[in-house]
Amino acid sequence: MKIDDLRKSKNIQDQRGQRSSGGGFNMGGSGSGLLLQLLFSRTGWKTKMVLLLLLVFLGGSSGLGSIFGGTSSGYQSGQITQTSSAEVSDKDGDFISKVLASTEDYWTKEFERNDLTYESPKLVLYTDYIQTGCGAGSAQSGPFYCSADNKVYLDLTFYDELKTKYGAPGDFAMAYVIAHEVGHHVQNQLGTMNQYAQARQGLSETEANKLNVRLELQADYYAGAWANYVDGQGLLDVGDIDEAMTAAHAVGDDHLQGQAYGRVMPDSFTHGTSEQRKRWFDRGYNYGDIKHGDTFSVKESSLY
Repeated sequence: MKIDDLRKSKNIQDQRGQRSSGGGFNMGGSGSGLLLQLLFSRTGWKTKMVLLLLLVFLGGSSGLGSIFGGTSSGYQSGQITQTSSAEVSDKDGDFISKVLASTEDYWTKEFERNDLTYESPKLVLYTDYIQTGCGAGSAQSGPFYCSADNKVYLDLTFYDELKTKYGAPGDFAMAYVIAHEVGHHVQNQLGTMNQYAQARQGLSETEANKLNVRLELQADYYAGAWANYVDGQGLLDVGDIDEAMTAAHAVGDDHLQGQAYGRVMPDSFTHGTSEQRKRWFDRGYNYGDIKHGDTFSVKESSLY
């Protein structure tokens, strides 16, 4: 991706190498919300069982709203010093800042076309662990978005994992990941996450997982719509879209489960298959708008 002439975002908060007081999980409502976030992450099945037990201890899924558009007051810490994008001068930080800025430009214009106002998220770079509006976050869960504080959280070790662990090298693979998390912020801005949280209540685990797949595929669509925009700006290098599609394939539920366990368990899918993720990114790339990304209204067979 050609970033030399792009501006940096003013919404980067660089907290790498810093520590906040009060380590460990916040075991209030936002803490149980984070447990749900980790359940939707790439943790192993043994870990998921422990998290499920913790959720039961905390009172079920009462913390769901703190991650998916609820009214959590969030977490603030005076122990953490936040820096501006002007101080993010390393190569990876510079790239991420410029990718975030391009998402700001695209979504501001797209919202205006739909008579809406876009409020950009913050993107927090951190190391290992961090306190968020949804509780304590860990690099082990991968990049994530917290709707309680409207922030995307990213530990840059995931950049290396994309290449080594997931077999998805290239700068645009990382750009796709950022655009996907920003896609969750778009969902939050549009009220989709509130609707999701309400629709999820009372569902069985299998049905709740299916609903979560629709949420994730829509974020993939939004990432593709952004890719259409940067392509139109002449910012893509040859092979960039292939890098994004490789990354989308690498993080498909069926691919990850096949690698980890030698079999797939469709009822446990929470993000979508490799083909689904590629398909909805590609759909977003082809349409380049909001209105064709409604994954919640289409029949389940149409998700493939």
